[in-house]
Formats: sequence, structure tokens, C-alpha cells
Amino acid sequence: MKTSKQRALRLSLMLPLCFLIAASSYAENESAGKQIFQDVIVVTGVRPSISSETVEADTAPAIAPDAAYLVSRLPGAALLNNGRLSGQVQYRGAYGARVGTKINNQTFHSGGPNLMDPPMHYAPPPLVETIEVSRGASPVGFGPSLVGGVNTTLKSIDFGDTNEIDLHYDLTAIGRSADSSHALGGTFGVSNDRFKLFTSLSTEEGDDASYPGGEIENTFHERQVFGLTGGYRTGNSEFNLELRRQETGPTGNPPFAMDIKLVDTDFVNLNFKTLFSEIQLSGSIGYADVYHEMTNFELRTEPPSSAMFRLTRAGAETLTADIGAEFGIGEGQLKIGLDGSNANMGVQITNPTNAAFYIDNLPDIDINRYGAYADWTMTAGEVDMSFGVRIDRHDAEAGLATTGSAVPMMAKNLAMQFNHSDRTWQATTNDLVARVWKQTDAATLRASIARKTRAPGYLERFAWLPTAASSGLADGNTYVGDLELDEETAWIIELGIDVNRDQWWIRPTVYYHQVDDYIQGVSYDSTPGVIDSPVEMVSGMMGDLTPLRFANVDAKMYGMDADYGFHLSERWRVEGVVSVVRGERRDINDDLYRISPDNLRIGVVYEQALWSVNLESVLVSKQSNVSETNDEQETAGHGLLNLYTHWQAKEAVLISMGLENILDHEYQNHLGGYNRIRNSDVGVGERLPGTGRNIYLRLQIQR
Repeated sequence: MKTSKQRALRLSLMLPLCFLIAASSYAENESAGKQIFQDVIVVTGVRPSISSETVEADTAPAIAPDAAYLVSRLPGAALLNNGRLSGQVQYRGAYGARVGTKINNQTFHSGGPNLMDPPMHYAPPPLVETIEVSRGASPVGFGPSLVGGVNTTLKSIDFGDTNEIDLHYDLTAIGRSADSSHALGGTFGVSNDRFKLFTSLSTEEGDDASYPGGEIENTFHERQVFGLTGGYRTGNSEFNLELRRQETGPTGNPPFAMDIKLVDTDFVNLNFKTLFSEIQLSGSIGYADVYHEMTNFELRTEPPSSAMFRLTRAGAETLTADIGAEFGIGEGQLKIGLDGSNANMGVQITNPTNAAFYIDNLPDIDINRYGAYADWTMTAGEVDMSFGVRIDRHDAEAGLATTGSAVPMMAKNLAMQFNHSDRTWQATTNDLVARVWKQTDAATLRASIARKTRAPGYLERFAWLPTAASSGLADGNTYVGDLELDEETAWIIELGIDVNRDQWWIRPTVYYHQVDDYIQGVSYDSTPGVIDSPVEMVSGMMGDLTPLRFANVDAKMYGMDADYGFHLSERWRVEGVVSVVRGERRDINDDLYRISPDNLRIGVVYEQALWSVNLESVLVSKQSNVSETNDEQETAGHGLLNLYTHWQAKEAVLISMGLENILDHEYQNHLGGYNRIRNSDVGVGERLPGTGRNIYLRLQIQR
């Protein structure tokens, strides 16, 4: 049943709209040196001319409510599908916190230990304007990130050119058949050359997704967003204040032991930029407050006994600040800055039927980081290059674990042991990034070498109680942390070439990432399966006799990826993406867990001035390079056929329609995790299937 607030929101958004268009930006990237190491998905209100020579446009399919899907269409990228609103971006074998992700340039911590609300959870498709992805190692100014860097910019209203006040709106409506879902949202407000004020609204809802064998239980979703942004510009200065609230309602997560009951999140972001004596100054202060509840009995088949009912409450508050300056020096440009963050997180497990059962399994975690960086871009002869260095100081501390009287004694003993340990950690990390590129009339040659680091997450370090929480690994194992973990260090080498001719283009990259002290689960002790420790005893009570412990190992990721295309005629072209990645342990003979299988996209595009059609084939190979440590199952290869079309009906009206999985092929998604839902058409422990035939329709109007 819908609340009065939800009904009012839907009524306020009945204006149909928005059109998402993904434009491959390879041609534009080659014309600007600073963009050579970026991939950009442009989701604009008014699509550039289809016949334009400056942008080779792809259509961004609106097949899913998770904007992380859009990133997965880029070379080297993939989607870890942990639920309709819980997808993580995988990039060249890295995922989770290893891939730095921001919303409106704001960094924040997710609310729960299983990343049910990863950063892209806060990017509803009706509000997304652009998604910018660093190719390979992100610049040091982006902030800590082991590999890649994703920044999603939500739709906004620009300042005007005169003092006259103009009304603007950008509205989108999306409907999908596979999950009977709809999304309505957009922005509207006023602006002139001095100020702007606009509101952002979005509402989404969907049922369980279907596949050829039935329905995928607990793939329903619900999400609303309310935002208000104001800006003021005077002379060479600009100030903006953004307030945004997101309310995620009941949303299923079949790869996890629990579903989302709610995620209520508030964002505040104040930023400025000003030009002072040829020095560009910029800065921001951000705040995010996430409150998250998850449950194993309200939204899925109940456990056989009320003693097994669980309601987990989690939260995260993040305060961030940064200030930077950019100015010319010699023949180049220098950017320097300071940034930092403070985060406080906590997780408590309860049984709503027994007030005496509660466990503060991640108690009052406090994490601080203070950083400084410098990035110098210069030209030496015919070669452009950039050099970046970053230094970060980290410290973390956990509070005291508490338990209720109904908690078993073995778990109480683990809490006591944790409370008597040293629950503090400090470290200093150093990042280095060097890039060189040379542009010619025929191609752009590029090379990168980097040293990037990642501090352990709070779950990896402070999880003293064995639970299925794993930052979204969704492998069915129980995990505990390790207070002695070291930070991850990645050594990255990448070589690539961007070729852009009149009739064809291709942008291949080969890369090698050597990661020292890579953090992943290993057997808790040297006798797995033998219950000879308190951790194994507690884990056995939860149904897992072989718990894993987060530990430092040695790993490597390597591969190649590319996007390509060629024109068959003035109206016809072929374009696509290929991605190949391997993830392996270097200390033992094993593969890394949940690595994307090789895949190839081929699209045949026909374009007219106002409309286009793209018939796309997606070919995914079998994945036999699986992790024995994580009991990972192999998957067979598959092929899909999709059809996407769009039509510029009027100057400010775009209509998009698509048909995913035309042949209604049944297949398993290797990155989809395993089903944990009983009484489902998908068996417990089986790999979750991909969505069946799905039709979507999207409409946008803009002024």
C-alpha cells in the first residue's frame, strides 16, 4: 500500500519525460589531452544531431533501474548484480571499494556491511546527466582509488546568459516489461545570469523480474529522491548548495541473506569555485547520513523458527572537505590540493521477537583520512605528459562490542576477545601516477604507470563475529576480519592507442595490475572443516563449517579491452566493445573471485537525421577461471540479441524504445551471485539467471 507522501510524489511527477542517451565520446576525447584517459557516458536531455561528425552516439538502454549498468557497457567494465538497486561497478577485475565512485563529485560511505547501497544506488536513471570513468588509474586529484574512477553527475540547471529569469525543466518517464517497473523524475526550476534554483524529484517502483523459467524472486524495488539546489554567481566566483534526500523502500536482494527494508539517506554538498589572479580555486564540504535496515523474514520466506529472525540496523555518517588550486607553471599546468574525510559507522544485529538478542558486531567505527596531492601536466616537444603524487594519512578505531543476554556464550566470548584487543590502526599511503601520450593526425599513443593504494575497509578489519556480510561478495561464506591487515598496493602498467580515421576507429588498451597485499577471504585456519576454534564453532551454528578470514594475499589482474567501429555507408555503421580480463592469485594457484568473463558487443546501427536503430549482439564466453577458495561455480557462455531505437520527435521531445533478449534466451549471469531465496523458481544455491525478454519505453521532454 502506498503512503500519502508517495501518492503525492507520483502526482507531482505525472509530466512524462526524459531520454537517456549514451554517447561514446572517443572523437571528442582525442581532441582534448586531459580527456584521453577518460571514458564518458553522456546522458543528455537534447541529443546532438544524429548525423554530427563530432560525436558517435550510442543509445544508453534503459533496461534496468541500476545506473551501474550504463558503466558496464564501457570497455573493461562489468556489473556485479547484487539486486535491482545494489549493483557494483567492476573495472578491469577490480570492484567494490577498489573502484572509486562519486555522486556529484561527493564521496561517502555506504550504509551497510554488504554494500546493499553502493554509490551507484544513489543515481536513479531519470536524474543522471553524465557518468565519467577514468581509463585505468584515476588522477591523484580524484582521491583514493585502486583502479578506475567513476563520477556520476546528476541533472542540474545552468546559469542563464542575461538577467531575465527563465523557467527550465527536464523530465523523464521510463517503463519496463520484465519487472513491470516504472520510473518518473527530473528537474525543474528557474535561473538567470546570477542565480539558479531548482528541485530534483524521482520515483521508481518495480516487481520481481521474469526469466524464461519463471520469476526471479525478491528482485522488486522501490526508490524515491527529493532534492533542492541553489546557486549564486558573481564576477569570477560561483557558489552552489545541494540538499538531497533518498528513500529506498522494500527492495529484494536474492544473492544476500537479507533484503533491504529501507535506506534513508540525506546529502548536503556545498561547493565553490573562483578565479583569483589567474589561479583557479575550488573547494567543497559534503555531508552524507545513511540509515539502513535489512531483514531476513519480512520480505522473503520466513526462517523455520522465529529464533532465526534477524533485523539488522546499520548506518554511516560521512563528512568530507577539499580545497584545490590550479594554475600555469612553465609550459604546463599544476593542480594542488588538500582533502579529507571523517566517517562513523555502526552495525547492530537484532531479533525483533526477542529484545534480549542484540549484537553490536561492528561497533562505533570511526575512520579518518587526510590527504594532499599535486598533479602537473606539461608538454615536452611533441609529447604530452602528466605526473601526480598523493599522500594520505589514515586512522581507524572501533568501539566496544556489546551483546544481549540471549546471545550464545561463544559469541559473547568472541566479543570479549575483540574488546580486549588493540582496535586502532594508523598508516600513511603514497600514490604515484605518470602518463605520457602523443597525438598525431593518425592516432594517439598513450602509456601509464602508477602505484595506487587502498586502505582496508571497516568490515575487513573489524568484523569479529562470523557473518555472511562480505562487502557484496555474495559467495555464501561467512567472514571475519583481521586487525593486522595491511593496505593494498597496486602497480599498474597500461599501453594503448586511439585510432580515428574517416571510416573507422578503434581504441585498444592492454594492462597489467600487480596487487601486493590484496585483501580477500582465506581459510580461517590451517585445518578447514575441523571445528577447533570459537570462530568456527559460531560459524558452524550459522550453517558454515568453513568460515573465511579476510587476509593479505598477492594477486594480479591483466587483460585487454577496446571499443571500435567502422562506417559501412553514410547511414550504416558497425560498432562495439570487447573486454578480456584475468584475475589470479600470485601466492597460490587459484583465480580471483567473481571476475567478468570475456565478452564482445557488436551493434549494427542505421541512422537518419532524427531517428536511429541499433541491432546489438552480446556474446559472453564461458567462465571456467573460477576461485576454489570461494567455492565459485563455473558458468556457460551465452549470446543475446537486443534492439534499441530512438526518435527525436520534436526539438525538445525524445522517445526511446528497446527490446532486450529478443529470443528470450535463458542463461546464467556469472556476476549475478547465487540465489538465497527459498520457494523461488530459482533453486537455492543456483546461479541467478539473467532477465528474460524485456521491452522498455522512455520519454523525455525538456525546456
